[in-house]
Amino acid sequence: MRSPRTTAAAVAAAAVVALFGLVFAFRAADAPRKLPPAPPAARDDPTPPRPTLPPSSTAAGASTPRYDEKVQYKPTPLPDRVILTWKGDPARSQAVTWRTDTTVKAAIAQVAVAGGGPGFEPGWRGYDAKKVSKIAARTERLKSAINEALYHSVNFEGLTPKTRYVYRVGDGSNWSEWFQFETASDKPDDFGFIYFGDAQNGIRSLWSRVARGAYSDMPKAKFIVHAGDLVDSGGSDTQWGEWHAAAGWINGMVPSVPTPGNHEYGGKVTPHWRAQFTLPENGPPGQEEYCYYFDYQGVRVISLHSNEKLTEQAKWVEAVLADNPCRWTVVTFHHPIYSPVAGRDNKAVREAWRAVFDRAPKTVDLVLQGHDHTYARSSLMREDNTLSGTQLQTERGTVYVVSVSGAKLYSAADRTWMVRKGSGLQLYQLIRVSGDRLSYESKGASGDLYDAFELSKRDDGGNDLIEREMSLPPESEGGPEPPPAAAAVAGGDRGVRDPCAVIAAAAILALVALAVGWAVRGR
Repeated sequence: MRSPRTTAAAVAAAAVVALFGLVFAFRAADAPRKLPPAPPAARDDPTPPRPTLPPSSTAAGASTPRYDEKVQYKPTPLPDRVILTWKGDPARSQAVTWRTDTTVKAAIAQVAVAGGGPGFEPGWRGYDAKKVSKIAARTERLKSAINEALYHSVNFEGLTPKTRYVYRVGDGSNWSEWFQFETASDKPDDFGFIYFGDAQNGIRSLWSRVARGAYSDMPKAKFIVHAGDLVDSGGSDTQWGEWHAAAGWINGMVPSVPTPGNHEYGGKVTPHWRAQFTLPENGPPGQEEYCYYFDYQGVRVISLHSNEKLTEQAKWVEAVLADNPCRWTVVTFHHPIYSPVAGRDNKAVREAWRAVFDRAPKTVDLVLQGHDHTYARSSLMREDNTLSGTQLQTERGTVYVVSVSGAKLYSAADRTWMVRKGSGLQLYQLIRVSGDRLSYESKGASGDLYDAFELSKRDDGGNDLIEREMSLPPESEGGPEPPPAAAAVAGGDRGVRDPCAVIAAAAILALVALAVGWAVRGR
């Protein structure tokens, strides 16, 4: 038979074990719950699976099936995907491309100098057939996984600089609406343009807000730069349909300046590219409509194809920079010279092109890039270094920008070259050129200003960089956000305990005290 002291010791030991177990349970409850692993932040994933959408209900309670993309993006005799680009001189030409089904036998475009009335269409007051030009289109066939379509293009030539024109496209019976554009001046003049990083994901549902917001802020933009990865899968006609639908008629009014990204490239650029974009063919052999340049009102704009043949393009762009009559130079390509994301580095691009930019007779003022799904911007840089001190007054440097406009967002790391960075934001950029000043603004999808600076051109061709003084919003955290319920669990709620757990803890403490007292009495 056990003595009282032995029994008391056993009770005390059991109570202590129970107390430790309760403490461990409390700590486990306070610890963040382990969430499913997030997708890696520094990888360009293949086309993600479509999210499962909750079925909508009809009055009878039945589910509505998802609308068939083959039907949604089916071409018809009516022109769609109308988009302006340039093939030649923006002061004297304008290219347009559009799509129809394969029943169209002879596609055409009409163009006229814009007037205040409807006199460019038959049947309306003031119509004069002599004032409307008709041009036969060049047509090519493109077969995708969901359809077969014809893509038509016309390059309006012999236009007058700084003049507004109206145009429409069709087949003589089925017409688009009339669009309007304005040719560039043939002299340096003030203007603005829009720059987008990767659209790529959530194009129709989420990127559309960014595209339309940018246009609302700069409705007189003269062109739109797309720094690659316009879509996630370059061969997907569905995604191209989303891209054209997201910007809609804006594409038919404001010329696009696209450069190919890795998601338009898979050993070669997708056939959709040259079918739907009519671009300059002044690049190196084999790089027509990928690598090109044009001059717009005192600015030389250069597109490079960062997926391939970097050395060949380096020789070409060196010559283009050496024979440059413009005061300002803007270069765009997809893969950044300096990456803002941990684990990413486009060393081959940097080694091929950075030194070419540095030794150009005239400064490469601005380099606009994409790919890394974050925001990052440098100060004036030269030879991989940020200029400082007396260098700012004596040397010429380049500002490098990485941006993203679509919904796939990564986290920016800390890099010494960055003066401004951001994660978790869809952004658009508005760039204005006025004489010896270039102003730059980056805005979030909501329209809030995120970054801004100005470049002031010096007599030696270099720039002084002036950071805009303002109260900037804080940087957003990047990466996938947990759902609200999981976030609440992960954060913990240390101020509230389960009442039953509190009662159990009190009971165990009472048992410990009783056992100790019993043991003392049993001595």
